[in-house]
Amino acid sequence: MIARLFRGRTTTENAEAYLAHLRGDTLPRLAALDGYSGAYVLRRDANLGVDFIVVTLWASTEAIRAFAGADYEMAVIPDEARRLLAAFTHRADHYVVAVTDRY
Repeated sequence: MIARLFRGRTTTENAEAYLAHLRGDTLPRLAALDGYSGAYVLRRDANLGVDFIVVTLWASTEAIRAFAGADYEMAVIPDEARRLLAAFTHRADHYVVAVTDRY
């Protein structure tokens, strides 16, 4: 399994709208893709706004490429999400999931 990490920041005012966008648009669209295995959205209130790390889980790098394109490290950010984000990473990080421990 591969974890894809994307980092973004919103203003405090836009944080709930960004979460609503993820819940109502992005995550349901990802759920329809072959090889998508779920997501975690991490939130942290910070001095400059609200930081988010979106961790999506994928069966393989090929599944990520089918979603993101040949340059699969390039961040995929829908226009609505771009309008809500004050800053974001332009490239996603990818990690092989080496250990899981589910309760």
